[in-house]
Amino acid sequence: MTVRKIVTIDEERCNGCGLCIPKCAEEALKIIDGKAKLVSDRFCDGLGACLGHCPQDAIRIVEREADEFNKEAVDRGLTIHAGYGEKAHVEDFGGCLGSTVLDLRAEKASQEAGEVGEVKSELRQWPIKLRLVPPSAPYFQNSELLIAADCAAFTYGNFHKEFLKGRVLIIGCPKFDDTQYYIEKLTEILKSNEIKSITLVNMEVPCCFGLQHIAEEAIRRSGKAVPLRQTVMTAKGEKLQ
Repeated sequence: MTVRKIVTIDEERCNGCGLCIPKCAEEALKIIDGKAKLVSDRFCDGLGACLGHCPQDAIRIVEREADEFNKEAVDRGLTIHAGYGEKAHVEDFGGCLGSTVLDLRAEKASQEAGEVGEVKSELRQWPIKLRLVPPSAPYFQNSELLIAADCAAFTYGNFHKEFLKGRVLIIGCPKFDDTQYYIEKLTEILKSNEIKSITLVNMEVPCCFGLQHIAEEAIRRSGKAVPLRQTVMTAKGEKLQ
């Protein structure tokens, strides 16, 4: 152990809102029993990216004796999936699978066709929320990216077969989330990985076109020429373009 800077959380102030969770790229924070907790000293780099995002002002950086930051342990935790020591790492991360990275590509490739009439899921990874996906997740590299409005899959019955198959999925809602954060997060994903193309599926409502702005601005900031194809859905499940 060594004396170093590390996150501390005032549990009396914390109301478990979870706004700090997406800001921690190392996934050192989890909501456990209704409170944000630092699940292991070795996952916290002490840089404080989570600071300023707690409406209860419950998070501070202090200096105390703690295990040294272990980047290798963090990287292992961010690539949890079958064959990567899943049980051990899930326990390290507090047993919560909500934002655990799962790479399902090999599993999907080996699946046989289901029963007659059964519609197979084409989801290739977890998590899928833009606020939760780590830019370093292995499934992003050399992928075709699908960015979809939260409502799109519920509106369009053929969503999995026509849009999701063979693509890595990110979903979000610019009306209820932080647009600037979305832009920064997507820019980081594009800079950190070779993305072959982006398919954008959004609803016809005006606020949903914020996803178009987010995708275009992230491409611009990344400095990469990533092809972008957009489809707009009506509330009745019809394609406008």
